[in-house]
Amino acid sequence: MAELEAGSISMAAGGGGRLRNALSGVLCAFTLLLIGVLAFSIRLFSVIKYESVIHEFDPYFNYRVTQFLSKSGIYEFWNWFDDRTWYPLGRVIGGTVAGEDGRARGGRGSWDDRWKVVLGTLLAALVPVVGFNAILTSEHFASFLVFIILHVVALVYYIKGLLTPRLFKVAMTFVLTVGLALCFAVVAVLAALVASSPTKGWSGRSLSLLDPTYASKYIPIIASVSEHQPPTWPSYFMAINVLAFLVPAGIISCFLPLSDASSFLVLYLVTSVYFSGVMVRLMLVLAPAVCILSGIALSEAFNVLTRSMKFQRPISDDTLPTGGDSTPGSSSTATITTSTKNANIKKEKMGTISKERSSKKSRKETELVGSSPVRPEKEEKLCVLPSEASAMGILFLIMLCGLYVIHCVWAAAEAYSAPSIVLTSRSHNGLHVYDDFRESYAWLRHNTEVDDKVASWWDYGYQTTAMANRTVIVDNNTWNNTHIATVGTAMSSPEKGAWEIFNSLDVKYVLVVFGGLSGYPSDDINKFLWMVRIGGGEFPHIKEQDYLRDGNYRVDAQGTPTMLNCLMYKLCYYRFAETDGKGFDRARKYEIGRKHFKLTHFEEVFTTQHWMVRIYKLKPQKNRVRGKLKLKLKYSSKTSLMRKGAGKKNPWQ
Repeated sequence: MAELEAGSISMAAGGGGRLRNALSGVLCAFTLLLIGVLAFSIRLFSVIKYESVIHEFDPYFNYRVTQFLSKSGIYEFWNWFDDRTWYPLGRVIGGTVAGEDGRARGGRGSWDDRWKVVLGTLLAALVPVVGFNAILTSEHFASFLVFIILHVVALVYYIKGLLTPRLFKVAMTFVLTVGLALCFAVVAVLAALVASSPTKGWSGRSLSLLDPTYASKYIPIIASVSEHQPPTWPSYFMAINVLAFLVPAGIISCFLPLSDASSFLVLYLVTSVYFSGVMVRLMLVLAPAVCILSGIALSEAFNVLTRSMKFQRPISDDTLPTGGDSTPGSSSTATITTSTKNANIKKEKMGTISKERSSKKSRKETELVGSSPVRPEKEEKLCVLPSEASAMGILFLIMLCGLYVIHCVWAAAEAYSAPSIVLTSRSHNGLHVYDDFRESYAWLRHNTEVDDKVASWWDYGYQTTAMANRTVIVDNNTWNNTHIATVGTAMSSPEKGAWEIFNSLDVKYVLVVFGGLSGYPSDDINKFLWMVRIGGGEFPHIKEQDYLRDGNYRVDAQGTPTMLNCLMYKLCYYRFAETDGKGFDRARKYEIGRKHFKLTHFEEVFTTQHWMVRIYKLKPQKNRVRGKLKLKLKYSSKTSLMRKGAGKKNPWQ
């Protein structure tokens, strides 16, 4: 009878374990499904709020190339020379492949072409423009070296299984001796190759990761890209939020105990934190490491709290005999049942305690607990938390995770789903939509000639070509630093000098982005110093110090004469004082320095509703015949005055 009772108890325990595993599987499946639905829904925010609008700048080029490929075919695409960009240089587009499957990487509206790296690398080698640059450039050497090392390690383990331990030691000694010598030789050859070759060396972006000041010193065009700027502390908290407090706990968990996997996670976190501190775009590299270590910290915390509650769960007395059933058989059965259950509970408790990561002191306490038949109440409090504290801790962690999910959904809906071409802002009057970019591009498309050239800063080149269908001087490809420096020099020059530069490039219209009226901070005035630096890098007569007052960049009354007379200032602030009578710049938060002036070589042809985009047309060159006639009249009048013996000299000659 006792054996049957014990068997039924074990079967009940086995059934409970199977039920627990089934519930765990259902919970995991439901959690994964919920994560997938949430991830998919977050990526639909951009389409729900702004409809089908391409969001960033670069996807406009990919979309335009895809349109050409679908309409003209692969042969025309392969031989396509785009004369509507980088005028008068043009650009060969045949080597750029537009991949539609890359849309799965980001949200809706992000048209990108990053997909299947391995297959893409092999296909890139077949494109003449790319060739073997994908594997011969020095940035890829480290990745291929890791690839080789992994195969070498796998080969070593395979050989170890074939040889005896003695032969394996001899073989390892020989292989290490020869391998180290070969590795040093390969590294020396690669270093010499990289140092001697101007094309296989590290690019400016890669060098900026090693030296954060490299781009700002030598290649300002790289440092001018907003994605290459170092992040601020608020951007870190905006991205990872409460995970910043869980990551240190995850690091501590990785060190207790330290394994190969945990060492890799710690190294991954350290390197990703460094690289994300150099470039804000590398926050994407930091995100997986932060999520993994935060998950480890949460898992350890939930494990400790649930074990504490489980340890202090009282023993049920349902199996104890009652007073009326005190027969010998029933008494022995109850005794066996109770002892079996107590033994199982004690075994479970001891296994739980032994698995916990504790210090030497807690290990000694665990050994003492295992040797004593009865666990004192004082030792229980030293090893586990009270039930009330454990319950409060679990509720706090669940609430923390819920708040983080809410923050992520809000950030995805408000901050990361807003396109760059349609802007919104909230005030006490409600939501304001600024659609000035599309308004200006529509005006260019319908009010200018097809062959007209439009000059602007390179940020807006892709959008102008794709939406206005007009030829641009520079665009977001930034492959020719001299050409971009020419546009920057024109914007930094006085009006007459800028007109001469643009006229030499056959420019008909100049487009500037201005945020002084709407408060838009990413306008051309805030980007102007990069135009000065890039232009000064190629044309030494442009000096940054001429645009600074005591080291500060200002456009108010303290601005330098060079700054207040340059073309960028005039095109942005022309007639701006007429809006409020004071000329108060809402983006810079002060009144401008020069308020009333006229343009002599440019004329305003269009300004959007909120003054965010302003378009100017170059005035035609003066007729040279009239100039000769004026000079002839001037010479004849001067001759007549000399004949009359005029004693006074003309001060204007």
